[in-house]
Amino acid sequence: MPLSTQSQADDEPYVLVASLDNARNLSNILKSITFKDHAIFSATPNGLKVTVEDSKCMQANAFIQADIFQEFTIKEDLVGFQVNLTVLLDCLNIFGGSTVQGVSTALRMCYRGYGYPLTLFLEEGGVVTVCKINTQEPEEPVDFDFCSNNVTNKVILLSESLKEAFSELDMTSEVLQITMSPSQPYFRLSTFGNSGNAHYDYPKDSEMMELFRCTTTQTNRYKMSLLKPSTKALALSCKVSVRTDSRGFLSLQYLVRNDDGQICFVEYYCCPDEEVEEE
Repeated sequence: MPLSTQSQADDEPYVLVASLDNARNLSNILKSITFKDHAIFSATPNGLKVTVEDSKCMQANAFIQADIFQEFTIKEDLVGFQVNLTVLLDCLNIFGGSTVQGVSTALRMCYRGYGYPLTLFLEEGGVVTVCKINTQEPEEPVDFDFCSNNVTNKVILLSESLKEAFSELDMTSEVLQITMSPSQPYFRLSTFGNSGNAHYDYPKDSEMMELFRCTTTQTNRYKMSLLKPSTKALALSCKVSVRTDSRGFLSLQYLVRNDDGQICFVEYYCCPDEEVEEE
């Protein structure tokens, strides 16, 4: 890759260097969690985790494994910083985010450590642009304490079927009610909007359902305003795992394939809006 020969990049004592032949493999997954200006970046030898939060009630995490990058060098066990996500995306798309076959923007992302900017070297068609984005000390993300041991119900669906459900449900509803049960209705999505109540049911043996593992009947409501940003990840994904724990907290984990067919994950956590008594 041309950028790997950039001496300007190699001479600096960076604690993190991550390179991609196609910057879209990063920008697309970041777009799927862009609903607030700032994001917390946490890098470990396993890869990059980017976290965005809203009102301590909802959290989105994008996971980009180290092997997705053509180069991923980290000199500390954990490197963390906070940046303006909107500015970062503008920089990543500085060449227009070309979707033309065979044309891509190469990226080399470098960080020297606390107090230094995040430096992006972007190259397309022999033209190199350098962007420096101010960083802040990362805030501590909310710990939703969503533990697999406490998961009571889990289904894995093909994303197409969830997109279809959202297109048929009334999105003017203030809440999305999710019912998961070992007996009928098994998995039901409900809205209560301007055009009345709507329900969307999935049989547990539906061909759209890859896994159905429900141990108890749970009905929880979640604020639609908190869930709407997750539809960006849904649009990119091919499968989605829907899990609830004993407290009614919701986890939506999206499996996303990038332009090169590699797999990344985006996960949304959401607090329940209110307890719903079983009818």
